[in-house]
Amino acid sequence: MRGIIHSISQWAEHKSSWLVLFATSLALEIAALYFQYGMGLKPCIMCIYQRTAMYGIVLSALIVVIKNNGFTRMLGFAGWAVSAGWGFLIAKEHVGILNAANPFFASCEIVPNFPSWLQLHEWLPAVFAAEGDCLEDSWQFLSMGMAEWMQIIFAAYFAVFAIVFACRLLDKKPF
Repeated sequence: MRGIIHSISQWAEHKSSWLVLFATSLALEIAALYFQYGMGLKPCIMCIYQRTAMYGIVLSALIVVIKNNGFTRMLGFAGWAVSAGWGFLIAKEHVGILNAANPFFASCEIVPNFPSWLQLHEWLPAVFAAEGDCLEDSWQFLSMGMAEWMQIIFAAYFAVFAIVFACRLLDKKPF
């Protein structure tokens, strides 16, 4: 058991592990843009918030890919955890909106509520403008919509973070 913990702990020190995190999260962002522009599925505000959380994972991994040391791994772990956790909560809220008993009262904002110093929807409207309706759920795969899949994806990202970080702590190497 100690060997498995040590092996998982060591993965965090390898640039290739962070590259896998970067590549998978970037691939999901590319898929989101394909859904938007290739399939014509307009993202709603909840989709934009989930997209922003996924970009948090992309950037957190990229920091470590560029420069792998204790400090950047600390930033990478923090960004990974916060982004995956926040993304899961937003996806869960989105699923709640979609499954509301009375859809008239289950709605979401129209304009993203980004901080005044980070107006992503104005800087990059092609990526961060919310043009869709939160109740739109036409895309389905294995009987689940996009919000449900994103909930699973963010939960998986957070679970992997928790396992790797717990192994780092047990191996006495937090960063």
